[in-house]
Amino acid sequence: MHGSGPPSGARPARSLSAIDVALMTVGIVIGAGIFRVPAEVAGAVDSSWQVLALWGIGGLAALTGALSYAELASRFPSIGGEYQFLRLAWGARISALFVWARVAVMQTGAIATVGFVAGDYAAALWPDGPSTALWAGIAILLVTLANMASLEIGRQGQRWLVAAVLAAMLLVIAAAPTVAPGSVLPTGPAPQGASIGLALVFVMLAYGGWNEAAYLSAEVKGGAKSLVRALVGGLALVVLLYLALNAALLWGLGREGLAATPAPATALVDAAFGPFAAAILGAAVVAASLSTMNATVITGARAMCALGRDIPLFGFIGKWDGARSVPRTALAVQGAIALALTAYGATARDGFTAMVAFGAPAFWLFLALIALALFRLRRTHPQAAGFAVPLYPVIPLIFLGTCLVMLWSAIGYAHFMLSASEGGRLAGALGIVLLLAGLPLVWRAR
Repeated sequence: MHGSGPPSGARPARSLSAIDVALMTVGIVIGAGIFRVPAEVAGAVDSSWQVLALWGIGGLAALTGALSYAELASRFPSIGGEYQFLRLAWGARISALFVWARVAVMQTGAIATVGFVAGDYAAALWPDGPSTALWAGIAILLVTLANMASLEIGRQGQRWLVAAVLAAMLLVIAAAPTVAPGSVLPTGPAPQGASIGLALVFVMLAYGGWNEAAYLSAEVKGGAKSLVRALVGGLALVVLLYLALNAALLWGLGREGLAATPAPATALVDAAFGPFAAAILGAAVVAASLSTMNATVITGARAMCALGRDIPLFGFIGKWDGARSVPRTALAVQGAIALALTAYGATARDGFTAMVAFGAPAFWLFLALIALALFRLRRTHPQAAGFAVPLYPVIPLIFLGTCLVMLWSAIGYAHFMLSASEGGRLAGALGIVLLLAGLPLVWRAR
């Protein structure tokens, strides 16, 4: 983590157009989770209009975050990203705890979460094959081993992500007009309970990635106006696609049917175009899941390697394999943790929701600290030049409020899992315990 900033005086070249950034935003935000999350959102609210309203609200909340990140990234450009913002605003201990949280909770939990998305759709493709959790474990193992072999293999897995996801979304949207309303039968048990706060946890999970897109702010041509057009345009397209996809699923399955179907896109396409089209869709979602997981594995292992170099206790994971350009030990440790989480998630009624409960509180805690960092850094570094978020302080305050609401909802979801009678109920509490376990480990960080 030392030396995470650019050389003195160096700045990224402004070589990207607003259209480039808008399309990159779409590619970063849209992932395989959008084919799994709608079922959870539908199961947490009482009506179809609430489902669609929450997806629109989530898009607006994501936009306030993207604009706030854009100011931080353009004024304090660094490959350290969020680590750099936290270090400048709150010091070495908080920033080191953030890296610990990425290693122990957020990245490994995200890998397991995406693994369960792949498992749901793989199980729908092969009903007589392995269980969802076993498919998830196989996916994690394969992606980890591929990245341990070489960086180039890991890179190749990313090429068709956006094309596969967008094609699958359009296929689902096209399927809706060909079926009668509510005619697609659910494939799982009816959900229990309703909470808009819990629904927002899943909505914002699907919108995740705008924080990565904002790092492009220092490379966009045309200054602040161009950046705002790119972020607004890219996220607007994501919102429209999400609304259209959810409307299609609600049309074919109804709210209760959508909530009771872990792989709703496959069910709708099967009813509209037959099993062959459903198989193609399922394969596309599995491929997209593997690509999303691949990106998470690549970035997560590098954060783990950085932690190993800064904290002597974890020095063994700080080794870098120069011949393969990968941190092989960190990849192996990360894969082992993700597999352990997958095994734990297998004890829950739904491993996907258990992993969301595991990682969400830590994620929103640090996002709230980053939102606060914008206000602090404006005071402590008034000379920093770059993009200024419009309507300051209104938009950053909305972003901060969103983070705090989501943190409260995520903790509430963790408590809901804790009080449930099903296996895996300790997932949320486990994530919080692992986060706190990092405090003594990073206390001497400088």
